[in-house]
Amino acid sequence: MQTYGLIGMPLGHSFSAKYFAEKFEREGIDAQYLNFEMATPTVGVPELLEQHKDLCGFNVTIPHKQAVIPLLSEMSEEARAIGAVNVVSVCRRQGGEVVLKGYNSDVIGFTTSIRPLLKPCHQKALVLGTGGASLAVVYGLRSLGIEPVYVSRTPSAGRLTYADLTPEVMAEHLVVVNCSPVGMFPRVEAAPAIPYEALTANHLLYDLVYNPLNTAFMQRGAERGAVVKNGLEMLHLQAEAAWDFWQKDLK
Repeated sequence: MQTYGLIGMPLGHSFSAKYFAEKFEREGIDAQYLNFEMATPTVGVPELLEQHKDLCGFNVTIPHKQAVIPLLSEMSEEARAIGAVNVVSVCRRQGGEVVLKGYNSDVIGFTTSIRPLLKPCHQKALVLGTGGASLAVVYGLRSLGIEPVYVSRTPSAGRLTYADLTPEVMAEHLVVVNCSPVGMFPRVEAAPAIPYEALTANHLLYDLVYNPLNTAFMQRGAERGAVVKNGLEMLHLQAEAAWDFWQKDLK
């Protein structure tokens, strides 16, 4: 039996194991998908490879999408350009050598999911959060012709803080993507600190969080007439892209 899995910390919010379990059963695939919580990939991944000789690949989630990179032997050009990895193929060579190949399927899932919602007025975007997922989102937005700017809690060159989000800034940036874990289970009452009163029907709010399905961020946006969407479709799309990466490397 082949083994696949997810590394990160924490993993209680993730639907990935359920998604792949259903996929394997539906398609008659002899495989399992397990959650592997770990605080440090540089320690946890070598232990994981030693304990699971049948491990063929794993996904990477918060907060390890950049921390896992030093462990990789190879990276796709897109993952290298993004600077974050959420898919790793485990290739075992003759003689026992283990080669880890890194990919980014987040950008595939995000761009495919958000594209149908975009309108000509959507020229600029606010990207809330600066972690590994936000790197894929920024790369994806630019590929769609939208100019993104990061929003962070701490001041930094080329970024906005939440205090900088004036009505004028909100009117100019009609796409808002939440790449932070704010509002994720179990803290479902939390929402990113943007001025929701400045939102309009022209705004598009996309939340990478999918647990809960209707986040406080989305609820408050919808109350102002904004179009809102959660990250569940993105999860499914990136999962299928990850599966394709793994199967390609098994051949």
